[in-house]
Amino acid sequence: MVVLNKTILILEDDLITVSKLLKRLADLEADQPFSLSTIVLSNYQQVEEFINSREKLNVDIVLLDRDCKLGGSFHVYGMEKFGADNIIAISSVPEYNQDLIARGVKKAILKDYRYLDKFADEVVKEIEKRLKKHSLLDTLKKQYINIK
Repeated sequence: MVVLNKTILILEDDLITVSKLLKRLADLEADQPFSLSTIVLSNYQQVEEFINSREKLNVDIVLLDRDCKLGGSFHVYGMEKFGADNIIAISSVPEYNQDLIARGVKKAILKDYRYLDKFADEVVKEIEKRLKKHSLLDTLKKQYINIK
């Protein structure tokens, strides 16, 4: 059996936001052909230790907040090393999202804590749109047939 998998890295420290995103991702997974794997890191030190220290990172989508409870920034994520095309900026501060746009990120979704459900819906719609861009054949080639 072939499992078509997409991995989503969530760099977010607010557990309520994370729970709303995960609930919607679970609903999305049931409604399309890809299995979704998630990696959730809740502070910038984890990003430095578990992500930036790696030579290679195989994730399909990155949800990138900025501030974390430890006083640091998720913007330490090595986007110059791993690329910016797969990142969705998700800060509640417009300037922080604009900082990422200036660094090459193409999509930002402003988080509004008063309307977290609406925010989570919008983020998952963007993820669904990106998943639909990837054909099943392209995914099979990437995951199982080492074609350059």
